[in-house]
Amino acid sequence: MAEYPKAQKIPLVFFRTSAGHEPVRDWLKELPEAERHAIGKDLLRAQWRWPVSMPLCRPMGSGLWEIRTDLPTNRTARLLICLYREHLVALHGFIKKTRTTPVEDLDLARKRKKELER
Repeated sequence: MAEYPKAQKIPLVFFRTSAGHEPVRDWLKELPEAERHAIGKDLLRAQWRWPVSMPLCRPMGSGLWEIRTDLPTNRTARLLICLYREHLVALHGFIKKTRTTPVEDLDLARKRKKELER
């Protein structure tokens, strides 16, 4: 009987600025509990099943991935993450209001990813 490798959870960390702030954690704390719970559940799914594909996770190019969460409040949340040193790093989170991911949100995540890699 074939043995399968034991599933491993990839650690998730929050991007931290040079001043020590964690903008994604701060953003999550501002959301209602039900929304935080839904996002947390999807983040756990990504950690246990990485690499994950649609509909949960979509590659955004340049090593960025978008975790897609439909919230119980009929809103849609997006968390932009990257894989860095065998960790998933939450770079930026936002409530999606348009069909496409806003360029400003992608640019901010790319900027934070570059800071991380320095």
